[in-house]
Amino acid sequence: MAKRETRNGSQGRKIRYAVVGLGWIAQTAILPAFEHAEKNSRLTALVSGDPTKLRKLGRKYDVEHLCSYDQYDELLRSGAIDAVYIALPNSMHMDYTVRAARAGVHVLCEKPMAVSGEECLTMIGACDENKVKLMIAYRLHFDPANMKAAEIIRDGKIGEARVFSSLFSQQVHKGNIRLSDECGGGTVPDMGIYCINAARYLFGAEPTEVTATIARNDEKRFEEIEEMASAILRFPGDRIAMFTCSFGAAPVDQYQIAGTKGDLRMDPAYSFQRPLTLTRTINNKSREQKFPFGDQFAPEILYFSDCIAGDRKPEPSGQEGMMDVRIIEAIYQSARTGATVAIAEPEPKHGPTPKMARTEPPPAKPRMVHATSPSGE
Repeated sequence: MAKRETRNGSQGRKIRYAVVGLGWIAQTAILPAFEHAEKNSRLTALVSGDPTKLRKLGRKYDVEHLCSYDQYDELLRSGAIDAVYIALPNSMHMDYTVRAARAGVHVLCEKPMAVSGEECLTMIGACDENKVKLMIAYRLHFDPANMKAAEIIRDGKIGEARVFSSLFSQQVHKGNIRLSDECGGGTVPDMGIYCINAARYLFGAEPTEVTATIARNDEKRFEEIEEMASAILRFPGDRIAMFTCSFGAAPVDQYQIAGTKGDLRMDPAYSFQRPLTLTRTINNKSREQKFPFGDQFAPEILYFSDCIAGDRKPEPSGQEGMMDVRIIEAIYQSARTGATVAIAEPEPKHGPTPKMARTEPPPAKPRMVHATSPSGE
């Protein structure tokens, strides 16, 4: 069958999406987000290997095309969709991205982008070759709280930012896909990536080397992946970022960045299910700013649809996703060898800007269909 034209969208027409993979993140956040993204986006298709999910969720969201994984390529060729939102296990991101790109369908892919830098390069190459947009779903690039933190730091209000530290932890129950090595699980790809990316956009720079360690206990749930990981990233200007992420500790979700004149703290920092709080302290005087709970997924869908319609390259690009994956690879290499690992010279960093921030109302809390949260809820 001949390859069809790339779908760039047109003014006044909504970009038609297929959500690929109907696990917990898709059901709790991505599918409900289309209600707030209806200005320029429409949920047109669902792809899953679970017929019950397809039937119930298709009915709930009034979705026209319901497809098994075996029907994915047929859907891509059908002309029924313009873009896919890939919410599959990490190990499947590359395959489903490349297949979409070859069919001329744009790709919004959950993070981490892939399980290796080599896979990231393949994804970028396929999208470039077929002239389709590729965006990695860094929802915090559109979050008012985190973008306000970046603005405060870039404006020099706490002086020169010198030290970043973060702790991100939760209890992940046995059987969850995040504990599967085959599926690309692990604390660093799942949770550490938030700490890594935050350090990068807050410092506005890329790390040059990393030193890391991992820890396990003897629980069966951690047979395939680490229980926790800690890393120290060195940035240009002798700045340091440190973080620990864990699947075996009580829920903690925060970061702090210390500058030469003051400090800034976000607690919680990474959550999409509760309000975020930013506290800045300058000359021993603190100011707290609370940001209301809102939909963090609709803004990235709205933005990506605008990029497709306007033929613009998305900011959280494949290069942005690949840099985090390369850092993750370096972290595991350092933990394995006990040595400090240099990170390959990156492309110049652009990163998110405060003008990308967008506030949307909270999504409705849906009833799960054959899906549970990492904590087993």
